[in-house]
Amino acid sequence: MEVSFAKEIEMLRLGAGETFHGEGILAITKAVLQAGVAYVGGYQGAPVSHLMDVLVQAKPYMDELGVHVEACANEASAAAMLGASIHYPLRGAVTWKSIVGTNVAADALSNLASPGVTGGALIVVGEDYGEGASVIQERTHAFALKSTLLLLDPRPELGAMVRMVEHGFALSEASNMPAILELRIRACHVRGRFECKDNRAPAVSTRQLMREPASFDYAKLSHPPVTLAHEKLKISERIPAARRYIVEHELNEFLPGTRDDVGIIVQGGLHNALVRALQQLGLADAFGEAELPMLVLNVTFPLVPDEITRFCVGKRAVLVVEEGAPEYIEHEILAALRRADIQTPVHGKDLLPAAGELNVEFLATGLIAFFERHLPAAALDAGRDWLGANAERRSAVAAALDRPLPARPPSFCIGCPERPVFSAITLAQQAVGPVHIAADIGCHAFATFEPFSLGHSILGYGMSLASRAGVSPVMERRVLSVMGDGGFWHNGLLTGVQSALFNGGDAVLVIMKNGYTSATGTQEIISTPDEDAKANAGDKQQSLVHSNQVIETTLKGLGVQWMRSVNSYEVTQMRKTVEEAFTTPFAGLKVIIAEGECQLERQRRIKPWIAGLLKSGQRVMRVKYGVDEDVCTGDHACIRLSACPTLTLKDNPDPLKVDPVATVIDGCVGCGLCGENAHAATLCPSFYRAEMIRNPKWHERLIGAWRRTFIGWMQAA
Repeated sequence: MEVSFAKEIEMLRLGAGETFHGEGILAITKAVLQAGVAYVGGYQGAPVSHLMDVLVQAKPYMDELGVHVEACANEASAAAMLGASIHYPLRGAVTWKSIVGTNVAADALSNLASPGVTGGALIVVGEDYGEGASVIQERTHAFALKSTLLLLDPRPELGAMVRMVEHGFALSEASNMPAILELRIRACHVRGRFECKDNRAPAVSTRQLMREPASFDYAKLSHPPVTLAHEKLKISERIPAARRYIVEHELNEFLPGTRDDVGIIVQGGLHNALVRALQQLGLADAFGEAELPMLVLNVTFPLVPDEITRFCVGKRAVLVVEEGAPEYIEHEILAALRRADIQTPVHGKDLLPAAGELNVEFLATGLIAFFERHLPAAALDAGRDWLGANAERRSAVAAALDRPLPARPPSFCIGCPERPVFSAITLAQQAVGPVHIAADIGCHAFATFEPFSLGHSILGYGMSLASRAGVSPVMERRVLSVMGDGGFWHNGLLTGVQSALFNGGDAVLVIMKNGYTSATGTQEIISTPDEDAKANAGDKQQSLVHSNQVIETTLKGLGVQWMRSVNSYEVTQMRKTVEEAFTTPFAGLKVIIAEGECQLERQRRIKPWIAGLLKSGQRVMRVKYGVDEDVCTGDHACIRLSACPTLTLKDNPDPLKVDPVATVIDGCVGCGLCGENAHAATLCPSFYRAEMIRNPKWHERLIGAWRRTFIGWMQAA
């Protein structure tokens, strides 16, 4: 990965007496080191990618501390690392994106939760329920309940978050339960400060090795019949121990207010949004001091019944602020109150949305409904005015527009090597007919949006080839699966390729070989071009993914007989290859490897190199494409076929024509897709290729001057 995290790494070195200023996810990373973690693993995913990205680059410092850091192949391998904490007093932390990552890790986590842990085990998950950053919308809460895992949901304030990391390890050790720490996107990116502590080198580490393994103990295995005893231990010992620790260390926060007749119980991660909503109602100030008492649940499983009942007793009503459905927390609160014969009315999902993100407006609406029932004298005019003004502004904006704003679906980066592949697939279907396309998670999933609209299913990272298995036998035409090299190594190799070969599947697989796991931040993988290839490249501006043949070698070793490697940007060749895959008499697995380096990484690699050349006065040539306005027909087929952000429209310079013409704006990286598409689809020949030279040689300046003079003579004539 070419992005440098040198500044962040230096912040990890802060010690006692120093103040950390920065983002929440980096504060979590620092807290993990302060807690004396011995090993860290994970698989990148928004919004927690930063944790592993920083630690991987901080390997020299991690070596100083004796902390082992491992970038794992997938979430399951990360979760399995926590097995080190079963026998040994080793604190371990792993991280991934939930809930999709937790689903992959489920087998390992369930087997870990059964015997429990000796050293603290902390799973930092990026919780994005309701925030639209994940392919599915589910809560981590259900998984924690299912497997009896501690669930921490810290209030989004850096000091509180750091405190919960440190207590998370200790709570895990006190209860022998692995702990999940869920962080929403706003918690990851909230900025603030906290007073640092010195980082703790673990007692047992890569610098202080264990001499002997633990003695054999069948009770530490996740295996019948001892698993039956584990299940009883969860209820009889582990959960009570966790509750004792929560109470003793006051992990859940009681925030007093000036009123005590009503109260609010809120998930820790939703606290900031709740306070903002109360502020709009005039019931809280800008510093978070609210008039209503709150019970902030920084630990959402297990709940402590005594805390619940003590907070609710004597109150006219209580509102539970919980995201999503089913309302697990609300149900447990109701059960605790009824068992204690406390009849305090409890509201929650009867006033708040059952699905989606609980933003400030939704919360304010629910709060007003709650107060109208139980605080009718409260002054709520400010809140109603604020909500009404928001609605008026939306109406005013809608009225000011003569038509709805055009849709702006997510799209590939400028110059992305995956865009031309989907252009080729679109063109190939003109010859072979429409085909069922099993899509996958990754950058290539953008092809499911307009203008390509290619993809019938997305069923998990690297699962595209496996997901076509039920379709292929009943489809007259062959089925196409698409996955990236990240998905191939994550899951696709075993669940897809191996299964297709074993079962003799007549399938077509396109592997986007861009050299990185790009969608999560361009992390390096086993098929990333090595540093020698980058340093020794004759033309450093070209894609280098062809220099790494691990994918090809692996496929050959498994027995793939039909395999083609094609430069992604060669649309005509890619189209022919796709057509061949669908028409060849060969009945086994057919793999097309689309080679093209991730454009983000390519630009990060070559920009410093070009800057160095320019600084030293050396000649630099940049390719750019353009459109001849006199030739452009104005049908815009080129735009529909490529969807490149730099290929857009402008007014036609010809006063006799009304249709706008295509144009290439600044930002073009010179990939050549627009011209390739025009050629492959036999569109109008309006595209031209220009070479922009900086620091030209003397003869190039002479030729340029002669050309300008000649063109001037011709124009005058």
